[in-house]
Amino acid sequence: MSTLSIVAGIISLAVTAVAVYLAVVGIRQMLRIIRAGQPAVGRTDQPAKRIGTMLKETVLHTRMLQWTFVGVMHWFVFAGFIYLSTAVLSGYFQVWDPHFLLPIIGTWYPFIWLTDLLAWLTVIGIAALIYIRQKNHPRKLDRKSRFFGSTFWQAYFVELIILGEGLAGVFIRAAEYRLLQTEGSDHANFAHFPLTGWIGETLFGGLSGSGTETLIVLLALSKVLMAMVWLAVISRNISMGVAWHRFSAWFNIYFKREVDGGTALGGLVPLYLNGERLDMEKMEDLEEEDFEKLGVGKVEDFSWKGILDFTTCTECGRCQSQCPAWNTEKPLSPKLLMMGLREHAYAKVPLLEKDADTLTEDEKRELERPLIGDEDLFGVIDPDVLWSCTNCGACVQQCPVDIEHVDHIDNMRRYQVLVESNFPTELNNIFKGLERKGNPWGMNPKNRMDWAKDLDFEVKQVGADVESLDEVEWLFWVGCAGAFEDRAKKTTQAVAELLNIAGVDFAVLGDGETCTGDSARRAGNEIVFMQLAMENVEVFKETKVKKVVSTCAHCFNTLKNEYKEFGVELEVVHHTQLLNRLVREGKLQPVAPGAGEAEKTITYHDPCFLGRHNQVYEPPRELLGAIPGSTYAEMPRHSEKSFCCGAGGARMWMEETIGSRININRTEEAIATGADQIAVGCPFCRVMLSDGLTAKQADGEARVEVEVLDVAQMLLASVKREPSAEESEAIVSEAEAATAAAATGGGDEDKATEAEPDAAAEADPETLTDTADVGAAAEATETGEAEPEANADLDEPVSAGREEDVAVAAESNIAVDDEGKGHGAVEPPSEEEPEAEQSADDSEPAAAEAAEAEATPAPADEQEASETEETAESTEAEDTENVSDTLTTAESTAADDEPTPDPEPEAGDATDPEEESVPSKDDRPEIPATKENDPDESPAEEIFDDSPTADDDSDREEERGAITPVEEGAEPDPVAEDVAELSEENPSGSELSDSATQAAADEDDDKS
Repeated sequence: MSTLSIVAGIISLAVTAVAVYLAVVGIRQMLRIIRAGQPAVGRTDQPAKRIGTMLKETVLHTRMLQWTFVGVMHWFVFAGFIYLSTAVLSGYFQVWDPHFLLPIIGTWYPFIWLTDLLAWLTVIGIAALIYIRQKNHPRKLDRKSRFFGSTFWQAYFVELIILGEGLAGVFIRAAEYRLLQTEGSDHANFAHFPLTGWIGETLFGGLSGSGTETLIVLLALSKVLMAMVWLAVISRNISMGVAWHRFSAWFNIYFKREVDGGTALGGLVPLYLNGERLDMEKMEDLEEEDFEKLGVGKVEDFSWKGILDFTTCTECGRCQSQCPAWNTEKPLSPKLLMMGLREHAYAKVPLLEKDADTLTEDEKRELERPLIGDEDLFGVIDPDVLWSCTNCGACVQQCPVDIEHVDHIDNMRRYQVLVESNFPTELNNIFKGLERKGNPWGMNPKNRMDWAKDLDFEVKQVGADVESLDEVEWLFWVGCAGAFEDRAKKTTQAVAELLNIAGVDFAVLGDGETCTGDSARRAGNEIVFMQLAMENVEVFKETKVKKVVSTCAHCFNTLKNEYKEFGVELEVVHHTQLLNRLVREGKLQPVAPGAGEAEKTITYHDPCFLGRHNQVYEPPRELLGAIPGSTYAEMPRHSEKSFCCGAGGARMWMEETIGSRININRTEEAIATGADQIAVGCPFCRVMLSDGLTAKQADGEARVEVEVLDVAQMLLASVKREPSAEESEAIVSEAEAATAAAATGGGDEDKATEAEPDAAAEADPETLTDTADVGAAAEATETGEAEPEANADLDEPVSAGREEDVAVAAESNIAVDDEGKGHGAVEPPSEEEPEAEQSADDSEPAAAEAAEAEATPAPADEQEASETEETAESTEAEDTENVSDTLTTAESTAADDEPTPDPEPEAGDATDPEEESVPSKDDRPEIPATKENDPDESPAEEIFDDSPTADDDSDREEERGAITPVEEGAEPDPVAEDVAELSEENPSGSELSDSATQAAADEDDDKS
């Protein structure tokens, strides 16, 4: 043993002792700080699964490989770090004996090959990472660098140590080769040193045996010294995440929120206090001191898992590079947020154990430092940082060590809202709207079914058409946006139409539905969220909800992931998932465009709460791919790396006053694809991207033909598309061939000819009926016939009483004159008259019309008096004769040889007065759908439960309820029936539907 070996051995042992001591002190301090956090619920269950997830994410680098090249290079360093641990262990023996080899495996071929490989991979990997850091250095890219704000001296220190250890490993292997070569050993060959032997030949080929021994001792000592210096430095800097994550990441991944390995997205972490989840009942019993602990108001209010998150942050900046707030010049960087919280935690928590009298001024200032506050308050986190978050989850998705950024941000928001009442003023409106009206717009809940008025089929409503959802397959969750926001209503209608076409049995809750509470919870108002969730869950239980389809990604996420806390398990799908399934099953058939129709380019924007939060990426794309006549163009940032629209995290209701607008940033990316249509799967995304597109079109930076549509609208347009000219011609040819075959195959040729009139044939003008009379007259004939007795003569009309005639006519919206005739002497109204007045004219007595055909309609009170008097003077015998005349006339009209044209019915002249609707744009909510509008004009402050208009609405409902229908089997009163018929008319004589009445009431609300 040489003197050098003795000296080197003593130095290595002394340095190791100091480093180990510092490491023990540092680790104990770190654990004390982490344990100062609050309990973290559900982080130690199912240990076997947790170990499996930990090994999968660490050994296989599954999350690191989201960035493929960087992930591979990091894996080289990771594997090299494990190898270097064994190399350092060998170094402790080689400083004493240069000829030392590990027992058994020291000359085992697989081990020595792996040793050579890992030594080189470590060098290659760390060299590549050093290059990447320099290439993306902030001195070149400023804020665009993901390393902006990182602590560079720490990164450089760690990188140089790893590079030095790797090179020392390569060179010591080469020196071992040369030493064996000088001794004439059989192991001195390239089979034992496949990747390092050549260095021993070229670089160390001139060294003697003793010189090689000295080189090995020095290299071994350098390995030990570098390792111990690294350990000592990080032990004195326990907040050095770039170094400590090599140890803490294993634990952080093991204790992650989702046992199955999923990210901490989807449902938000519930509100806990002292390790127990809070509900409304517990919250009511809270002491004042406990109430002040809601959410996170101080760094020690974070759970121990939260502080472990801060400790583990590697400052890699992946989260920062994907953050929509940071990319639009806002102060929020998830990385800098974690770094700031870490520095504060490691500075403040140790001071909590000290005597206040012994603290310095700087320590007292740190101890009293507010968690949320601007520079003037010396706050740890600026309020603009806290409220810039959109909850998009990009940071959580990208983090390779499973930090739960969104949970921490929203926990701090909860404290600001519930305890401090310190939040952006724009949120006042949505909180009021949610509390008072059950929706963030503050719209009247009674109008939740307005979207269905223009549909040509009935939408089943629970409580009105079905008793419970056991009777149908799906609950269609419309959502607040789908019920009240004009653009979202079109999506709701499209989905309802598609489900109807596909034969899917579904129902809606109508005004039994209220907001899921997503915006309230993401804004920090957990109490309002609980109230809304409990109300919905109660309805779900009463109506037996099992399967839900939703068009809103936020509702979808909340119902699927967060209502479990309230004891309800639902099968929730997004409408793109269900529609995609229906297309694959052939229940929906997209139609190819005509030959002359240009092909359209489509791009798709991934909603954050559908994609990253719930991993639904493929169904919308498959659905778009099933639409013929279109090509798909993917945006550069898509799927897991998709860029947010800017509406999540309650940002939909807040102004962007810092930096550029997130929705504009995303819209520019969509426009750059050259797409004609930008497809979305969420009403919030549609609002934001539509506003962004409008702004770009106004600036002349986007084609006016470009439009933003929901995937369902695109599918509906394809499903309802008319066949091409070639397809239509083929259908006609097939029909003609079938007709000819039927005529040739034994049918009466003359009759076949008679079935199709000659082109020159003209209808007898005397047999034509006025347009206004066709639909109603035909329906009156069809529904006015009484059920004949078994032995009755079918040629003879059945006579009925006057009262029954009036009731039948009223059901078909037809006025009956003294002779029992409907429309017989009514002149069609002039084109200048409104539709509502035309409807009223149809109900005028025919005799009065005949006397003065050109006169204007009489006032309602005169009409009522006239009709009442005429009804009282009529006799039962005359009524019977009148009904006979009416039926005979209608039957003779239907029996005419020439066909009568069937024109489109006039608006407001519906066949069934129960379903009559006067289309009006007034019943559509004039909601500000753009972010540019003044928040002070939000309708949430304009509509209150105690408003005068609300009282008027209730009065109108009472007046309608005062008209009692005649019980079945009772003798009808002609006068009462006429009065009931006229009670639905307004003073001007025009009939208003319930929807129009409600629209007028809503307009009064707005004016008040």
